[in-house]
Amino acid sequence: MAHALVSTPFTASSTADEVMRGVDLAGVRAIVTGASSGLGIETARVLAAAGADVTLAVRNTAAGGAVAERIAKSAEGIRPRVARLDLADRASVTGFVDAWPGPLHLLINNAGVVTGGLERTREGWELQFATNHLGHFALATGLHDALARGAADRDGARIVSVSSTAHMRSGIDFDDLHFERRSYDPQIAYAQSKTANSLFAVEATRLWASDAIVANAVNPGGIATGLQRNFSAEQKESLAAAEAAGVFTYKTVEQGAATSIVAAVAPEFAHSGGHYLDDAQEAYAVPNDADLAQHPHGVKEWALDPAIAKRLWTVSTDLLRA
Repeated sequence: MAHALVSTPFTASSTADEVMRGVDLAGVRAIVTGASSGLGIETARVLAAAGADVTLAVRNTAAGGAVAERIAKSAEGIRPRVARLDLADRASVTGFVDAWPGPLHLLINNAGVVTGGLERTREGWELQFATNHLGHFALATGLHDALARGAADRDGARIVSVSSTAHMRSGIDFDDLHFERRSYDPQIAYAQSKTANSLFAVEATRLWASDAIVANAVNPGGIATGLQRNFSAEQKESLAAAEAAGVFTYKTVEQGAATSIVAAVAPEFAHSGGHYLDDAQEAYAVPNDADLAQHPHGVKEWALDPAIAKRLWTVSTDLLRA
């Protein structure tokens, strides 16, 4: 029997500020990856305004510093910390983890990359999968003990994994994760990485719920951010066609960040993980052959499957140990 979907009072038009209204995050230590642009800035700003001690985990620390100053001016002087993190570089992730002091209460895996063509890391990994999934996987697993300490002193810790409607285009191709044999399609590669983001939340919750750590995946919706700057002409055409078909309507950045904030602070998700949220609600599951245009607010079964999530966790662990 399917479980009752978790619901909240918020909607597609709610803003992050509206979700955070009345919430006091004094004493909460939070990390937001990719916080030098778009959704990351808004997510970090709202957390800081509620009193959280926020660390902006960014590739470009100069850009991160400028964001921190902007947030400090808008959030009663609470200036976020800035730390360098390149999710495509294992040494950078390890360095960030090793330098993290003390407990952690909230990890928002917000950063993402889109490529217009095939790019690889120094290990030969496909860049979108390596950045969007493997980098965040290494970060979260590396910070597990800090999250467990945070959970112990604040009745739980949370991870927010930013996924996308794009996950509906592809499951995980375990036979060719890095496009070494199949022809490269950047949209399918991105989709695979976004499915992986959701599967991470499923398995992280299964493994870590006993530590009072829960993880949830979120779809922020269609937002015009810097993520689209590397789109090929074909990707732009596909996006325009999806909008025309009613698959999504554009949200503001403030509305897009709302679902991340719901997963981060809403009481409904304090001890409930492994879900995929859309428009501030837990999304309904649809078959893997379901049409995206017919179910723009659904989540495919392959993105929530516990067996696939467990396999991906093992494969990811093995890749990072190699």
